Amino acid sequence: MTPVGRPQETAIAALPFFVYGTLRPGEVNHELFLRGRTASEEPATLPDAVLYDGPGYPYAVHRPGATIVGELITAAPGGYRALLAALDRLEEYEGPGRPGNVYDRIVREALRPDGTSVRAWVYLASPLIAGDLRARGTEIPGGDWFNRSGGRRHLDNTP
Repeated sequence: MTPVGRPQETAIAALPFFVYGTLRPGEVNHELFLRGRTASEEPATLPDAVLYDGPGYPYAVHRPGATIVGELITAAPGGYRALLAALDRLEEYEGPGRPGNVYDRIVREALRPDGTSVRAWVYLASPLIAGDLRARGTEIPGGDWFNRSGGRRHLDNTP
């Protein structure tokens, strides 16, 4: 255990992050957590996952045949560890298999628009939350957070 009570994760790969909700460009957590901390941001999809409304923020849940729309975010040089720690705190991820996790950070294959596959970190709903969402959750049509009821929320004043 580390001094903060999290199990030590060994050999964390410096992978891009697949983001699908409030961390996407134009959303509030993109401004708070990602602005100025990324080397690249590009459109992508996540196969075999479905998106549920939280409300307020989404949850991705494994489901074969479904697809989620999002972005691949690559950390700026020298900023990977700090960004990883910030996103883990935001997503309430305490480490592999921890019962207090709201989301689990796992490696999945995301797809670029040209069809190339990229290994990326993604935060999926923890098993307990995923089970509840499957039973009673509200699925977001087309797996795109921007298509939820209420539409895309911009931080600027443009319509």
